Amino acid sequence: MKSSPDPCCLPPRRVEQPHKKGLLTRLKRIEGQVRGVAKMVEDDRYCIDILTQVSAAKSALDALALKLLEDHTSGCLQNAIRAGEGTAAIGELMGIVRKLAR
Repeated sequence: MKSSPDPCCLPPRRVEQPHKKGLLTRLKRIEGQVRGVAKMVEDDRYCIDILTQVSAAKSALDALALKLLEDHTSGCLQNAIRAGEGTAAIGELMGIVRKLAR
């Protein structure tokens, strides 16, 4: 069994995102939500109101991550499996799923 190389020593990989426009739209919305949270803190808003907005931003980031995971599994992961590199790709996927589940 081949050991996978240390990811910090690999050149960055580029992937054309199939849903780039939608992802960027979501990210701009999230960016606006985070700016809104900062403004609420600056304006000394009620803690529960701020926490509600933090929760909304976290949910939006989670939805973005799920979309990226979906695209990754239907694109990159399938391609890696077809190329005989499935074990490493699945390991990489599980590593990021663990991080996202924290």
